[in-house]
Amino acid sequence: MSDLRDRDERMGPGTYLTPEEAKEFHKLFMMSFIIFTVVAIIAHFLAWQWRPWLPGPQGYAMVEHGLNVAQAALGTLKA
Repeated sequence: MSDLRDRDERMGPGTYLTPEEAKEFHKLFMMSFIIFTVVAIIAHFLAWQWRPWLPGPQGYAMVEHGLNVAQAALGTLKA
């Protein structure tokens, strides 16, 4: 009999959660989602600072300059 009573307290068919468990799960899910979103925003900001996705007025000239510097550095390592 206690099994039927426990089953009646569950929310909806096939959820297997009591209202308290559902609230706790929702709180955990929302907190995880907010943390994930904040980390993603920070990562996108840092990536934008490192290499903007949209070129400026001079295009991607800074990328070419960086390649020239890297090639020069590698050239000095070979010598």
